Amino acid sequence: MHGPAVSGWLLAALSAVTGAYCLARMRSCSGGARRAAGGEALMGFGMAAMAVPAAALDPPGWTWAAGAAVFGGAALPTLAAVRYGGHHLHHAVGSLAMVYMAVLMAVPPAAGHSGHGTPSPSGIPLLTGVLLVYYAVYVLRSGARLAPSAGPGPGPADGPVPELVPACRLVMGLGMLAMLIAL
Repeated sequence: MHGPAVSGWLLAALSAVTGAYCLARMRSCSGGARRAAGGEALMGFGMAAMAVPAAALDPPGWTWAAGAAVFGGAALPTLAAVRYGGHHLHHAVGSLAMVYMAVLMAVPPAAGHSGHGTPSPSGIPLLTGVLLVYYAVYVLRSGARLAPSAGPGPGPADGPVPELVPACRLVMGLGMLAMLIAL
């Protein structure tokens, strides 16, 4: 999360651009797709804020508590919608992962936790490990879906720009994986 400056700025910029695309996508969607795009925009902007290098901006601890509250609030409707299937479970996992990372960022490093990217003497906590595995599998599956198939390529009817939603979800999955690794 607050690792090397160059990678932090790149992750922050990529997350902010992804969040902006999802925000723009909300204008062309309705219903569940609109809510999903809004959740993804919130996730992108939240990840951008968390990825800013600590040397450039080291916010007070209460901002991490506020972030945890925002993402906790975002998790509630997605948890309620999980029973309908689709991408709701992934959004719930993402929101809860953001709560987890915000809470870790709020904990001072002297308290025995790994806050602010300092390695913990006890190794990787179980929840961090589970989230790392989840996002590694998610990224691999998302990347495989983006790979071209052996069938015919897109034709003129498909338009000049392919759908960016799967690529944005892959970018956010990679961002979450990078931030979890930095814990």
